[in-house]
Amino acid sequence: MATEVDTWPASQQAEGLFSFDGNLAHANHPRSRDEEDEEDLMIEAELNGNWTPQEKALHEARLKAKAKRRVRKSSRNSTSESFSESGDAAGGDPNSPKGKVNANDRKSRTGKGRGLPKKGGAGGKGVWGAAGMVYEDEEPDVKDPNYDEFAQGDTVFAKVVPEVDERELEKMVNPIVQEYFEHGDTKEVQMLLKGLNLGHHKYEFSSLAVSLSLEGKASHRELTSRLLSDLSGKMLSQSEMARAFDKTLKELPDLILDTPEAPQMLGQFIARAIADHVLPMSFLDCYKGKVDCEHARVALDRAAVLLTMKREMVRLDNVWGVGGGLRPVKHLVKEMNLLLKEYLISGDEKEADHCLRDLEVPHFHHELVYEVVVMVLESKGDTASHMMIKLLQSFWKTGLITVDQMNRGFQRVYDELPEINLDVPHAHSLMETFVDLCFQESVITKQLRDACPARGRKRFVSEGDGGVIKT
Repeated sequence: MATEVDTWPASQQAEGLFSFDGNLAHANHPRSRDEEDEEDLMIEAELNGNWTPQEKALHEARLKAKAKRRVRKSSRNSTSESFSESGDAAGGDPNSPKGKVNANDRKSRTGKGRGLPKKGGAGGKGVWGAAGMVYEDEEPDVKDPNYDEFAQGDTVFAKVVPEVDERELEKMVNPIVQEYFEHGDTKEVQMLLKGLNLGHHKYEFSSLAVSLSLEGKASHRELTSRLLSDLSGKMLSQSEMARAFDKTLKELPDLILDTPEAPQMLGQFIARAIADHVLPMSFLDCYKGKVDCEHARVALDRAAVLLTMKREMVRLDNVWGVGGGLRPVKHLVKEMNLLLKEYLISGDEKEADHCLRDLEVPHFHHELVYEVVVMVLESKGDTASHMMIKLLQSFWKTGLITVDQMNRGFQRVYDELPEINLDVPHAHSLMETFVDLCFQESVITKQLRDACPARGRKRFVSEGDGGVIKT
């Protein structure tokens, strides 16, 4: 039986049958010298055109096997070289052929790399490391550029605000001061300044605030003086305040172009600051005989005069006058009465306009209209009536007194006319006459004129009516 099996493939070949798989396995075995000579003869036969199809297929299988042997040989050579360089070949099997490693090693089968397992044997999808590996806290690297040996330990993170540049200082401070002129809250200004890193330019805030207030109203200058008083000792020292005023004195030649009265106003600022202990008492003494600027000398002289006028260095609270909305009502009424009396004497409408604007109480102008009408009713003759109509007409044309304030002033007189009539018996008739004149001069509207209360004249009928008063 064994003889039949061994001779069967040979008989098939003799009959012309060919098994490709069998010959391919036979081609993969190492060949002898006789087989190589036989291959050369087959190549010559191919050149002569004497090859059969089976011989041609066998030759192609041998070429493929030869190419595979070359690839495997180059892979073994590269693996043996990498192991010899890394020194890991010692861990292999000493009985294994040269270039071979353990069959259990997870090495690259492509012939690239050093043949080491991927990620040290801990690779794979969703794998962080080898089983049982424990990660410890990473020690700071001494070569790290951010390494600080004194800061090792508890790390504290703090917000760092960059220092404000001198060129951007005015852009950032100007809105803060302008907003303060509206609300007058010094605590909010302190909170905003704490959020800014002014650095060594901190003193310039006071200088900018004073410069902006010189271009504003008297109430703005009063608010600025209060702000400097509240900031002194908390955010700015006396030396920084003195440095700020010194800078403002040097800028007077430029400030006077926009505000001609800047030297006098700055002198008042200095006097108020010394009285509020914002500036040291020796501030003026430092400039004696050392000032060349004429405008600076005017400011310092003004401050010295104000300080000598006050006894025992009391606070100069009224150096700017009290702001409009902060004044008591009785004080405003007194100021308006004084304004109207001076106008009746001088007849200067511009001066009256200037005084009314300085009060800075546009919401209280109805009080002026009320005082004008009452003064006309209590006066004798027509002179006061014509002068007051002329004054109201001037205020109406310039827009200083609005329609609402004019109507409120006359309406107040209408409501209190019965009480006024007790002191002025002919108040109703005088009121009607004055209202008609105001309407003719376009001071009041027709609706306001028609709203004027009219009182019928009382008359006595004949004695036959029994002396009954008829209206």
